[in-house]
Amino acid sequence: MLERLFAIKAQGSSVKRECIAGLTTFITMVYIVFVNPAMLAEAGMDHGAAFVATCLAAAIGCFIMGFWANYPIALAPGMGLNAFFTYGVVLGMGYTWQAALGAVFVSGCMFLLLSLFKVREWVIQAIPLVLKQAIATGIGAFLALIALKNAGIIVSSPATLVQLGDLTQPGPLLAILSFFVIASLMFRDIKSGVLISISLVTAVAFLFNLVDFQGVIAIPPSLAPTLMQLDVASALELSMLSVVFAFLFVDLFDTSGTLVAVSQKAGIADSKGHMPRLGKALSADSSATMAGALLGTSTTTSYIESVAGVSVGGKTGLTAVTVGFCFLGMMFFAPVAYMVPAYATAGAILYVAVLMLQNLKFVNWDDVTDAIPVSVVLLMTPLTFSIAHGIALGFIAYTAVKVLCHRSHEVSLSVWILSVLFVIKFALTM
Repeated sequence: MLERLFAIKAQGSSVKRECIAGLTTFITMVYIVFVNPAMLAEAGMDHGAAFVATCLAAAIGCFIMGFWANYPIALAPGMGLNAFFTYGVVLGMGYTWQAALGAVFVSGCMFLLLSLFKVREWVIQAIPLVLKQAIATGIGAFLALIALKNAGIIVSSPATLVQLGDLTQPGPLLAILSFFVIASLMFRDIKSGVLISISLVTAVAFLFNLVDFQGVIAIPPSLAPTLMQLDVASALELSMLSVVFAFLFVDLFDTSGTLVAVSQKAGIADSKGHMPRLGKALSADSSATMAGALLGTSTTTSYIESVAGVSVGGKTGLTAVTVGFCFLGMMFFAPVAYMVPAYATAGAILYVAVLMLQNLKFVNWDDVTDAIPVSVVLLMTPLTFSIAHGIALGFIAYTAVKVLCHRSHEVSLSVWILSVLFVIKFALTM
């Protein structure tokens, strides 16, 4: 049966190898079940329900990717997008978390349509490379600010807006420890470095009575507080346009990059880089996003940590299915998730930010028409506390500087349309 479903022997693999690969991938990305519920709880969502929704959305995404697309790629609610959901849309713009879930659902529907009608390539190619790089770096800067804020390393100031926090307190010190532990472990190619760091800091906090032990295993919390609570009507309002596009663009680029990277590592892509069953893989990602919104979590996306499983031999969808079953099992460990303090996950968020900021090395800083939009997104995303505003201002800046520098022929029709829509959005909502 497994051979019929996944063609394991044809890919030169085995059931044992695929299961080990799945466990490896799971260990490298299970940190999301601690980070995501804590972040969504700040938006006003029930922590227990968000925990179960995170596990279920990840499992559903992995099952669809494994059974339908037969790719060794795992999915779960994405880092960066969950931060945008909480700090950008809900706390920053003032929308309800129900409306934010509606925006996630609409973006998932749009992504699915783009995949089914095979216009994904057109959309990706129509967006200039420099704006793709800008979006990644802007999210990185946004995540860095959130991590520093959650850890208490950066605090608010009435005089200077922000200032350095009290680094003698346990929270900031343990967050700094977490970050450097991750950096050290990743340098040594220890794939589970993030999980080890979170576990270590939580254990230290427990030893010093900074957190309360609430048990290890328990019946999963109720999903009722978030199940089917999305507000699609609010998400379809004009003022939410940039929010929906932000969810869509980031997921689209993130998924595409992850699929290419993992498929090449696994030897799935052909000599020209073409990927078989690409439409199914993209449909899996978008379907998981829609399912996650219905359950009560932010955008579900493909995880680059899947490379860890591929590196130990994962080549088929059985790897992803194994990850899915592991996430289902995690639902019974909710007490452990409750114990993890914010500063324990701050190091992980900051490390992800560093990885995303590495895209700056690909920017042509000698070309002012590239440097300006990248700088606008990089600065305005964290300073406005909104990925949507950062992306919108980046598109406007790109179009404006190209026109003023007599290079308007480089602006595609889709970028013109989006820039005009973003200008209208700012005009109507400011």
